[in-house]
Amino acid sequence: MQMTNKIENSPAARITALADSFKDVLKRGQHYVDLLDQLASTDQAEELLSAAGKLTEQDLHNAFIDFPQHYQAADYCMLFMGRLLEMHNVSSVTVDENHQHEFVATVDPLTDARFKFVVGANGEAAFTEQHQEQPLFYMNLNQRLFQFNNRALVNYFIVYALKKHSDLELRDAIKPLIEFANELADDLGFTINLGILNTANDQRFKLQQPDLQLTVIDRLFVKTGTTDYMLMNLPHNSGAELLLDQGIKFDLSFDPDDYSQEWAFAVKDPGEQVSFFDILLHYNMVRQWYLANRDALAVRSEQLIIAEDDEPTTPMVTTVPTEPTVPTEPTTPASQETVPTPVEPTDEGDTTGEQAERDEDD
Repeated sequence: MQMTNKIENSPAARITALADSFKDVLKRGQHYVDLLDQLASTDQAEELLSAAGKLTEQDLHNAFIDFPQHYQAADYCMLFMGRLLEMHNVSSVTVDENHQHEFVATVDPLTDARFKFVVGANGEAAFTEQHQEQPLFYMNLNQRLFQFNNRALVNYFIVYALKKHSDLELRDAIKPLIEFANELADDLGFTINLGILNTANDQRFKLQQPDLQLTVIDRLFVKTGTTDYMLMNLPHNSGAELLLDQGIKFDLSFDPDDYSQEWAFAVKDPGEQVSFFDILLHYNMVRQWYLANRDALAVRSEQLIIAEDDEPTTPMVTTVPTEPTVPTEPTTPASQETVPTPVEPTDEGDTTGEQAERDEDD
């Protein structure tokens, strides 16, 4: 044993070890350069994903030699996003390198905001606005998963950015993010969850809380009193439906045939181009009501990557239009239907009318 240690610690053995380290670094370096070239020049989505995925896992550590400065996993995720959008001629997202040699994105017309990817322990990369620290979406390149974060979308766009930008500007800002999600699904077979950006009429956005006090719906009824909108009771007293312009219907209801009777929002429009997010963005009355009662009305985030809820969800691959019809608040009354009946305040001890409005102000 002593002889073995002596041989390993001899000058010749050390030189050999150093030479092997150089060979290893050169081999890794060449592979690294090849992946960078592939990431920068390929016009094939699969090759782009392969290069980005391998770069995020590339280990350039060597005991003898310090590898020259290189980027981190978050940077390769940003470069991947920028390249995929570039391949689809989407120019409203600009990717640049900052003074810390990190790649950040700007999204037109939010030129004052900076977005970075923050990579978690499980490999999920969160596209995060730096000032408000809101992770707008998560993606995992190796698992081919993508999902929007409902809470962050509301926090950033509806609560924060709408104070500085118009609803049309924010609609334009969200479009390239939806396009990116659609490209991941169409080009690379990603499983995507669009959350409150989904425009399918059959999509239901379940509330985080299992129960809902009917006084919350009464408060929306009170708000419609000074507008041309009409709030209608749904059959079997299963909820309410707000009739908006352009044939758009906004529901808050539960399925009376489902034993769980979970409350959920739904948006129905003839062209399936309007999402729950669009309703919050474009209709001030609904937005004020939702935010004032957010503890009760918050929409559950169905997690694909970071499980915040006890119940798992089955992911679906789906895409939505990137240029939805912009709803406008009407100056003439919305059309009425014969089946629903107007909402009446509850008579089971729930607060209604003026008292409901005072509760909302509280």
